[in-house]
Amino acid sequence: MKKFNSILYLLILGAAFITGSCTKNGKTAVEPIKVETLPEDIVELRDDQIKLAKIELGSAEMRTLGNSLKVNGVVTVAPKNQATVSMPMGGFIKSTNLFPGNAVSKGQVLAVIENQDFIDIQQNYLEAKNKLVYAEAEYNRHTALYKDEVYSEKNLQQVTVEYKNLKTQVRSLEQKLKLIGVNPEKLSEENISNTVNLISPISGYLTAVNVNIGKSVSSTDILFEIVNSDDLLLELTLFEQDADKVAVGQKIRFYINNESEEHEASVTQTGKSVGADKTLRVYAKVNSSCKNVLPGMYVNAFIEESENTVPALPSEAIVSFDDKDYIFVFEKEKTEDGKPFTEYRMIEVKKGVTGNGYTGIVLPEGFNIQTAKIVLKGAYNLLSAKKNAGEMAC
Repeated sequence: MKKFNSILYLLILGAAFITGSCTKNGKTAVEPIKVETLPEDIVELRDDQIKLAKIELGSAEMRTLGNSLKVNGVVTVAPKNQATVSMPMGGFIKSTNLFPGNAVSKGQVLAVIENQDFIDIQQNYLEAKNKLVYAEAEYNRHTALYKDEVYSEKNLQQVTVEYKNLKTQVRSLEQKLKLIGVNPEKLSEENISNTVNLISPISGYLTAVNVNIGKSVSSTDILFEIVNSDDLLLELTLFEQDADKVAVGQKIRFYINNESEEHEASVTQTGKSVGADKTLRVYAKVNSSCKNVLPGMYVNAFIEESENTVPALPSEAIVSFDDKDYIFVFEKEKTEDGKPFTEYRMIEVKKGVTGNGYTGIVLPEGFNIQTAKIVLKGAYNLLSAKKNAGEMAC
């Protein structure tokens, strides 16, 4: 019994000692811990958490979004911007130093072609030209004599026929010379040649070179193919049920080779007939100079059916929570216990039309779209931090 009383006495004494050590002058020695309470629409992150969440800020863009018609097609050029080069009289390739892909300019020598028939045409032209000089003088002399009643009308008619026939022959040979690339005005007895230069009719790039030294070519052989890619076109295939949805002037967004880079074009012409496959062709002009867009490339295109310019953000910048849509905007930077923090505010928005990775939004009244710094990337991570406070949020 005495042992039990001794233990009870020690317990009471210990409790009294603990109570006395925690109070002084009626005040508790331990200060209460202050806990910051953030508003429901605020998320805060440290700098290292921001990097981990890959937060990127930006601003809303005014973009044209609307219903679009998806079509396929190829990049092409207008007929005036492509050329197939042949040699009208054929011959043998004497020299050339070009390869497919080489840039050429209008008037540049593509190849030198040799043919004995070139000599005959030049000879016939010069002989006919010399005869014409004599025939013209005879015609003028007989005309004057006829006026003076010295020459008969029959003789004048005979001279006139000879003069006109020679004149026709000279003009015909002139055209043949021009056809093979010889300038008649510069041709003389001293510069007759069995070779001619094959000249490029347009500027552009060689897409085909079908010649080599010594090769025999005929008038029907295609020797070179040239394309000028300065003014590119899209040739798009449209199904007949969509014919009334496309008109001249409509804007087109298109992509090549599954790239993410967007290119623009505008409709310049729509087909006026439907083919056996129940499709028609739509042609559009590429509006910008794109080095990676070349004739023959396959394209995926979107024809804008309606044009509505609205504030838009990348679709990943908009997150959904409790059946509502939100964006995050930069609120402020602050320091707590010597550590930097950044606050982001959730703003409720209404989603509009989505297209090409962007979504139109309706912002709340009073929202300053010009100055607001919107989270373009990492919004989902901020939402996760909001929903799972303590994992990423502080």
